[in-house]
Amino acid sequence: MNQGVSSTEHHEESAEQRDYIKGLMLAFILTVASFSVVWFKLLTGPAALILLGILALVQGAAQIRYFLHVDGRSHRDDLLLILFTSLIVLIIVGGTIWILWNQHARMM
Repeated sequence: MNQGVSSTEHHEESAEQRDYIKGLMLAFILTVASFSVVWFKLLTGPAALILLGILALVQGAAQIRYFLHVDGRSHRDDLLLILFTSLIVLIIVGGTIWILWNQHARMM
């Protein structure tokens, strides 16, 4: 009977390790892609910023999925925590861009 429990635990550990490796590889690929866009000047101007923003969002989603273990089947509290954190980050980033744009407009 202990063998069944041990086998189940071993299977769960190996599945968790596979998830960590998938997340690590995805994070590595996205990081290399972001640096490549800038280093090799594959895109410039607004197109580069849009692509880097998309890569950053995908990287954030990968971090949440593979390292924080928050997925579609997760508990409601985890989802609310992630959504609230995203809202706060959006307010901070949006407010910073708004203030800097307003300051730029007043200086010109």
